[in-house]
Amino acid sequence: MCVCRSGIVLANYGSSWRDHRRFALTTLRKFGLGKRSMEERILEEVSHICTELESSAGGSMDPQHLFHLTASNIICSLIFGERFEYDDPVILTLIQRLEELTKEAFGPWAMLYEIIPALRPFPLPFRNISHKFNQMKEHIKKIVTKHKSSRVVGEPRDLLDCYLDQIDKTANGGSTFNDTHMVFLLLDLFMAGTDTTSNTLRSAVLHLMINQHVQDRCYREITNILEGRADASFEDRHAMPYVQAMIHEVQRMSDTVPLGVFRTTCSDTQLHSYQLPQGTMVIPNLSSVLHEEGQWKFPHEFNPENFLNEVGEFVKPEAFLPFSAGSRVCLGEGLARMELFLVLVTLLRRFRFVWPEDGGVPDFSLIFGGTQSQKPFRLGVHLRSSERG
Repeated sequence: MCVCRSGIVLANYGSSWRDHRRFALTTLRKFGLGKRSMEERILEEVSHICTELESSAGGSMDPQHLFHLTASNIICSLIFGERFEYDDPVILTLIQRLEELTKEAFGPWAMLYEIIPALRPFPLPFRNISHKFNQMKEHIKKIVTKHKSSRVVGEPRDLLDCYLDQIDKTANGGSTFNDTHMVFLLLDLFMAGTDTTSNTLRSAVLHLMINQHVQDRCYREITNILEGRADASFEDRHAMPYVQAMIHEVQRMSDTVPLGVFRTTCSDTQLHSYQLPQGTMVIPNLSSVLHEEGQWKFPHEFNPENFLNEVGEFVKPEAFLPFSAGSRVCLGEGLARMELFLVLVTLLRRFRFVWPEDGGVPDFSLIFGGTQSQKPFRLGVHLRSSERG
């Protein structure tokens, strides 16, 4: 948006963007995206979530910080090769900076700034975004410096090592792989891998607290499929149509990214009766298709039946576009889908989520911005084992 044009998410279309996107996809696959090794990373993190939730069993807690830590650690294990303890100052500082930055950089004022360039000279409320973004950059640079001290050339442990190897390989060829682009890429992956997933998890437990019949049906399906097994596998999703439907319905209703990445036409383009000159800004309205009447059986209410056919099989309508579409589709879609499934299946197997006495009145309205999130709420936690006892 208004803070950078490097990296992947907001970079201008061109050879640098293509090279970095290809590099990121290839490297993420190398380190387990879509494989059992990635499942193991996620399940390890889920074990830490469960420990935290067990300490709140019988009471309530605010899940926002916990889910931020969860999503952050999973992406950090890929890009930095390590997870952080939940009280580690490194991850706590990164998350604090992320929360501050996304609140302003993807808020309504910043969106107006991007859409209406004439506003940019004026002292609007978000003018300190660049300062906060630079703080995050400096924090990432410190991690990179520490990482370099233990690096063995040609033996990459993570995406960061792979990028450093790529810099060495292309140093004399006019490549766009350099320290500056590396920091922006790491920031892109960290921010995108943390914010949207954690917000979707918060939305999931909120809807499940209020819709106990949905939670109960998910639990029955999970226990039936996983009977006698310690952990779930991503492959189990094919045998859990209702859980799949619930997760997709959460994504539809949470509407985490209402607008896709802004784009421009590369040439004069005819769109139905409209002539779009080269350079025209195009803003994909993802929110509109996720709630469009005629596309969904229940467009304005939370109901997993939106993703089930008449015989209870999981189906995904074409209007389901939470990860956007086209060449700018979210490159972390595969990771996000695996995270949401494994985290929610594991949590629902061990805990029942209930609306707590100190929760006030449920509020499903969203905090508007480039990324949207639920307003703060309390999560009531009960152990399934105590219910069975």
